[in-house]
Order: sequence, then structure tokens, then C-alpha cells
Amino acid sequence: MAEARGEIDRVDAALAVLLERRALLAARIQRLKPVGGFQGRDMERERRLVAGMARRAPRLGVRRLAPIMNAVIEAGLHAADEERARDRDADGR
Repeated sequence: MAEARGEIDRVDAALAVLLERRALLAARIQRLKPVGGFQGRDMERERRLVAGMARRAPRLGVRRLAPIMNAVIEAGLHAADEERARDRDADGR
């Protein structure tokens, strides 16, 4: 059991790094969009993203991956919003 949990811990550590990278990339895209944040979400793109992930992870499938990716996307959007607010505060706006 300890060995299996150790493997999960290593996967979780890698996942954390990938989630942070994704959030940084999403923040960059938010800055480029004419309408960013939650209003700029492209639900069709998100559906295609989840479908593609489900093809790579059929054991999880769309039904399980959709809420996971929704949470990941929303966390990234919240982080980008908070970063923008900090930048505005730092600029004195």
C-alpha cells in the first residue's frame, strides 16, 4: 500500500506542476482575448477539450472528466482575475 500511495503522491506532484502551467497559459490567453474572464469562455472548445481527454482516458470518460476540467478552467479564470486585480492595485488604478 505504501508503494502505491507513493506513486499517487508522485503523480499528484506532477499534476500540480501541470495545473500551474495550464493556469499560467490560460492567464496569458485571457490577456489576449477581447472579452476575457468568465464571459469569454468558449463552451464548445471546452466540450471538444473534454471529449479529446476522454479519448485518452476512457476509464474516466466525458461524464467524469467534464466536472474536473470545469473546476480546472474555473480555478484558472479565478487566478487570472486575482492576478489582474493585483496588477491594477500595484499600478494604483
